[in-house]
Amino acid sequence: MKNVTEREAKIVTIPDGLHNERVDAALARLLGISRSTIVDLIESGDVTRHGKVINKSDRVVGDEHLEVLMPAQKAAPELTPTPIDGLDVVYNDENIIVINKPAGVAAHPSPGWHGPTVIGAVIAAGFTVTTSGAAERQGVVHRLDVGTTGLMVLAKDETSYSNLKDQFRDRSVTKVYHALVQGHMDPAEGTIDAPIDRHPKEDYRFAVVLGGKPSVTHYKTLEYFPAVSLLEIELETGRTHQIRVHFAALHHPLVGDMTYGADHTIATRLELARPWLHAKELRFNHPITGSPLAFTSEYPAELTRTLALLGHVREGE
Repeated sequence: MKNVTEREAKIVTIPDGLHNERVDAALARLLGISRSTIVDLIESGDVTRHGKVINKSDRVVGDEHLEVLMPAQKAAPELTPTPIDGLDVVYNDENIIVINKPAGVAAHPSPGWHGPTVIGAVIAAGFTVTTSGAAERQGVVHRLDVGTTGLMVLAKDETSYSNLKDQFRDRSVTKVYHALVQGHMDPAEGTIDAPIDRHPKEDYRFAVVLGGKPSVTHYKTLEYFPAVSLLEIELETGRTHQIRVHFAALHHPLVGDMTYGADHTIATRLELARPWLHAKELRFNHPITGSPLAFTSEYPAELTRTLALLGHVREGE
């Protein structure tokens, strides 16, 4: 486990585009840490302007400099084996491993998460992964939410890790998801282009926010059921919770996604205990040979059961 480091003093220059923003909002965006953490720093006197302590409601000025005493770096969670029953390995060679992630498994360790992780399961199964990246995220080049099932690729060596990270960053990887959303999508297919950032009041969620990170989601409706739609979704960008946030913003939250406003009665009726979201297809070039690779994942049992229940409802109408 990493040791806690000494606190770093940082000089932050305010870009003109954030002129007149509240200081807590501006610093949260610039430093990439939560707004509540910034407020704690301000209230502790750790944010100053020309040596004078400021208030969280103060406004920043373009091109000015603020002094921030950064919070101490927390120890990284230990990377320990977390075996899971029947780890589904879709592809494996000396450079990469592709797995079919089950629900209830996080991509990697994080504060507050005490359950199994993809990286822990891979290690427990005897596979090796690269030491590139943060200690708790070794080999992880992209992530799926705890409740999301489907395809994930991990890197076994540094060259593969760097190459795959570049492919994801350059948006040359094809990521196709299937999702069940509340209501009937109208139009039946389209593109959602709306910026995403941390929710301004609830740090555990994300939201469509003016000035957030560009986020683009393409979708088409595969089938309409009573009160819900089955969608095929392709991500152009890969923001945290992107699919969940975009469809919630359109008032079509994913079935079972109570974090983003889903109706719990629908999930209960369909016997669903997590958001209906599955990483169905993953296409990329092999990081060493350059050969195109394409993988497809079938729905897990609980999602298939949900569609069967919806089918029975439809037939009975």
